[in-house]
Amino acid sequence: MIGLGNFGCSVAQTLAEQGCQVLCIDSDPEKVAAAKGFATNAFQADATNEESLRAIGIPEVDVVIVSLGQNMEAAVMVTLLLKEMGVKEIIAKAITPLHGRILQKTGADRLVFPERDMGKRIAEGLISPNILEHLEVSKGCSILELVCPGNFAGKTIRALGVRSKFGVTIVAIRKKGEETIMNPGPNEVIDQGDILVIIGRDRDLNRLKGA
Repeated sequence: MIGLGNFGCSVAQTLAEQGCQVLCIDSDPEKVAAAKGFATNAFQADATNEESLRAIGIPEVDVVIVSLGQNMEAAVMVTLLLKEMGVKEIIAKAITPLHGRILQKTGADRLVFPERDMGKRIAEGLISPNILEHLEVSKGCSILELVCPGNFAGKTIRALGVRSKFGVTIVAIRKKGEETIMNPGPNEVIDQGDILVIIGRDRDLNRLKGA
């Protein structure tokens, strides 16, 4: 993790809690000191300095996440350095669509837009309170976590016909008590309170939400 702002620190800590080895870099000594409480290693360094990155061992890591706040120029420079060093996968936090395009051209394999995505989630939650999560998988395709609508309760997946009607697929059902049914069959009955995990194109998911 390069950059220990709110987003970077949250991602790094979550990865560490899940048992991942996490290496953190930031120029702020206080942030680095805080990261030492959960990270495998934490270094105070200038991430735009190639020698510093090589000395820390960045070229050997599997994934690097670049999260440098509003410093768009530094994010682009660091992304370019990582690409030139042969880092396998680079995930970069982008501020604007233009910033994202520049990051992709300089080597980012994946982009995240935390502020934009959080804004969408808040708005979507106000419009459709039964939507718990909306995760973009690729451009135009997402995974939706949806609390069972009232008109779904007591029906089988076959009877609902979501694939034929909307072109989306229910890939999992989370039952009460945290039991999760993966790849449910057509005769699986959906109960009130179930959480449905649905994948499909955004336009089809939007039609489903409006049904």
